[in-house]
Amino acid sequence: MDADQITYWHWWILAVALLILEVATPGFFFLWLGVSAGIVGIVLFVVPALGLEYQLLIFALFSVTVIVLWLKYAKKHPTVSDQPTLNRRGEQYTGRMLTLQEGIVNGVGKIKVDDSTWKVEGADCPAGTRVRVVGVDGVILKVEVISQ
Repeated sequence: MDADQITYWHWWILAVALLILEVATPGFFFLWLGVSAGIVGIVLFVVPALGLEYQLLIFALFSVTVIVLWLKYAKKHPTVSDQPTLNRRGEQYTGRMLTLQEGIVNGVGKIKVDDSTWKVEGADCPAGTRVRVVGVDGVILKVEVISQ
């Protein structure tokens, strides 16, 4: 196919393909590329003699523009979740009171939380001490001793 044979519906097919790809992938990247391809199709429908280099230029400009605008908007208006710690398992334990499985020696110990064992950091204390999870550093729970 020659470049001068590209018509508006080719761009609309590309737009639909990109929108389908958006459904299969996370994020909003392909959505904006699909919108840009659709806009180029509309422009080509109105101006059918538009050269391929101008079509690609319009596609590139719209793509970059809408992606940058979306990123700015998303940064100013973050998504609010009713479960902000979902998929951040360690943060879900913050505030829980637990009993040490192994004592904390030289600032490091172990604790059993539900069905798993976690490494903990905190002040030295013997096994069986009640502690509160006050933070998370990667896969290490930060704990403090609960005053008795």
